[in-house]
Amino acid sequence: MSYVIAGRKIAAEYLSLATLGTVGGIVAVMKSRPAKPKPVPATENLSLSGSTEESDFIKNFIAEAEKEDAKKH
Repeated sequence: MSYVIAGRKIAAEYLSLATLGTVGGIVAVMKSRPAKPKPVPATENLSLSGSTEESDFIKNFIAEAEKEDAKKH
């Protein structure tokens, strides 16, 4: 069986090979890309704060927010 595409007869086996080749090419390109970096959790990002008071405040704030969230659920 063949199909008429743009005025030309194209055999079904050529269309299936083109489809498989395209899918294989897309998969190969997607696998060769570097992985996206994983986001850093907020608790590990505390070293960016300016002082120990600020980091303590942030830790306490996060702890209180987690407690409130646990109460809601």
